[in-house]
Amino acid sequence: MNASSIQELQYCRVEHRGPITLITICRQEVRNALHRPACLELEEVFDRFAADPSAWVAIITGEGDKAFCAGNDLKFQAAGNDNTWPPSGFGGLTARHQLEKPVIAAVNGVALGGGFEIALACDLIIAAEHAEFALPEPQVGLAAVCGGLLRLPQQIGLKQAMGIILTSRRVGATEAKSLGFVNEVVPKDQVLPVAIRWAQEILKGSPLAIRASKALVNAGLWDPEIDRTYPKQKQLPTVAALYSSADRIEGPKAFAEKRKPVWQGK
Repeated sequence: MNASSIQELQYCRVEHRGPITLITICRQEVRNALHRPACLELEEVFDRFAADPSAWVAIITGEGDKAFCAGNDLKFQAAGNDNTWPPSGFGGLTARHQLEKPVIAAVNGVALGGGFEIALACDLIIAAEHAEFALPEPQVGLAAVCGGLLRLPQQIGLKQAMGIILTSRRVGATEAKSLGFVNEVVPKDQVLPVAIRWAQEILKGSPLAIRASKALVNAGLWDPEIDRTYPKQKQLPTVAALYSSADRIEGPKAFAEKRKPVWQGK
């Protein structure tokens, strides 16, 4: 993997490890809760990730071992500050529905409210054994409108989701895995290494094939009528890009030559 480079921003840290972009929320003093300025900064970070042809997979985590993200910074909001979210959503991610590249959440502690919504917006979730997930918005007179109320029933089924949503209860990492929205539960010091291991496994595939696969999965979720979606698969821009790419030639060629493929991402 290529040498890493680190960029320290005001509310987060961005590290580039070859094709992996590691984004760390750095607001430990408020359990990595986010306010509008932090969300605007994260929006710029994800904009750059989406546009960078050398960035193939992102991992988002929180600083420390207590919190991934405790959600909306309510004290900032209660002080009368503007706390509306950017067009890309909470954390610059929850409304980014057209992001083609995979994103992994390395949940190193509590993921509450908007923090849980960020994790649900990711493609994979790796959770520490002590991680907890909840949508407690009703207890402060709010609703989880950054995707949590839409994604959680979709990902684990209606009744299980309603049990979590209506009671605002916290779900531990082991239960989260049994419900199906966490991929792997690991000791707290292994969250980031395991997330990187998953990213490295993803990188074995063609980045264009990975993006096409993600786009097709999302297309099926947005329109579950397979009679409509099946004939249109190759019309999706990411799928069309794959089938006109050098990677589509390289894959079968490498297989025939019994060697590892060298992906170009184009």
